[in-house]
Amino acid sequence: MAQEIEIEFKNLLTKKEYDMLYEQLNFESVELIEQTNYYFETEDFQLKNLGAALRIRRKKDKWTLTLKQPHEEGLLETHDPLTEEVVNEWIIGRPSEPESVGSQLQELGVSLKDLRYMGALTTRRKEQGFNGTTVVLDHSFYFEEDDYELELEASERKSGEKVFEELLEKYHIPRRKTDNKIKRFFQAKSD
Repeated sequence: MAQEIEIEFKNLLTKKEYDMLYEQLNFESVELIEQTNYYFETEDFQLKNLGAALRIRRKKDKWTLTLKQPHEEGLLETHDPLTEEVVNEWIIGRPSEPESVGSQLQELGVSLKDLRYMGALTTRRKEQGFNGTTVVLDHSFYFEEDDYELELEASERKSGEKVFEELLEKYHIPRRKTDNKIKRFFQAKSD
């Protein structure tokens, strides 16, 4: 089963802060990655109520179905690769049984037939190594919204949090409560 624990720290940025970090951390020469997340949920928000989220991500013409679930260290991510044809079936309401994600959904008691396509969020991303972590600058677009975000991905929570706090402090960026992209997406959808 394709699974991993995701440990990341997030902070929303103003456009000015984003531009400053982009310049100060030398992101000019870093490859731009554009990715789109297609979100799925049940009508009665079963996944959200379990603290979980389901998306299909398109990144460089590769499609990956990912279920995110709470885990004591961060988030447990379960993945299945998909073809574009299978993705199109999911979007029109005919999801096929994914091997790894399917078994996790069964454990959660969520039926594939109850899943609905809810919309998409596109992110223009740049990422690079930074003090033993990966620092990410995201500019995301969804509905009539766009936002800027700093993410820091780490292999271990304590050291990752230290690097993240030092980064915010060095560049005088206030710590902001930052929901993950899917929560921001659904908030904008309901507004």
